[in-house]
Amino acid sequence: MLRAASKFVFFGTPRFAVIVLDELKHAGLLPALIVTAPDKPAGRGLQLTPPPVKIWAQVNNIKFQQPIRLEIGNWKLEIIPDLCIVTAYGKILPQWLLEIPKHGTLNVHPSLLPKYRGPSPIQSQILADDRDVGVTIMLLDEKMDRGPIVTSYQLPATSYSNIWPPRASELEEVLAHAGGKLLVDAIPRWLAEKITPQEQNHQEATYTKKITREDGLIALEDVVHKPYETFLKIRAFDPWPGTYFFAERHGKQIRVKIKDAVFKNGALEVTCVQPEGGREIAYRDLSRGSGEG
Repeated sequence: MLRAASKFVFFGTPRFAVIVLDELKHAGLLPALIVTAPDKPAGRGLQLTPPPVKIWAQVNNIKFQQPIRLEIGNWKLEIIPDLCIVTAYGKILPQWLLEIPKHGTLNVHPSLLPKYRGPSPIQSQILADDRDVGVTIMLLDEKMDRGPIVTSYQLPATSYSNIWPPRASELEEVLAHAGGKLLVDAIPRWLAEKITPQEQNHQEATYTKKITREDGLIALEDVVHKPYETFLKIRAFDPWPGTYFFAERHGKQIRVKIKDAVFKNGALEVTCVQPEGGREIAYRDLSRGSGEG
């Protein structure tokens, strides 16, 4: 358990961070303060929408802050923590902020570092068809994902092999729960100075890139000629940015989202699609004009 005299601040934004918070709460480890991203416009109506971690903070009556920028002099933490924890916050913490907690800042990263540093470790691991899945707790520094490793955990293949290749959302769920449990185990040992962080082997580092909407474009000929690579892409980009192709309808090109596909006996079959402006239909019905309206 966290020592009674210790308090920590949690930095996080999306659902991945919510799952980690749930694991901390289950173990009786509640942050004294949460820092998350500002509300952003979302949906067709572009309504101002709070990030998932803000909603969690409100439900659990935890104080929260939503700074636009982490600039010294323009923003500061409401409390002075003994420890900070960062999980999918979305911003790199500046050095002045890292120097505040006396026990440093721990980060939950959904890969076995030094592999898959950067903004898209889960999607990139699926795209690479790399089944060595795990999570790492590292001591954060001012450089992206380069800090020394506090502890790591490689998941047994039985926890995900039946869904491989998984959708990114499925793998995210598995890794978030594993990362939360690993963090629960690490925090008291870290505060008691029973863990010596180990420098990463930077020579073995691999880097991921920021995923864009354009990355979801699929060439239909690749469904035939590169079936497994294309299936990995469909899985890696579910739910965002999704995968799509262009088809002709009524003399114009329309975007068609791939909603589901299966890979069997070396062949890829797209089973369900959603034409632009239409409803989900079976792929075989696309050429018949179904799904309009």
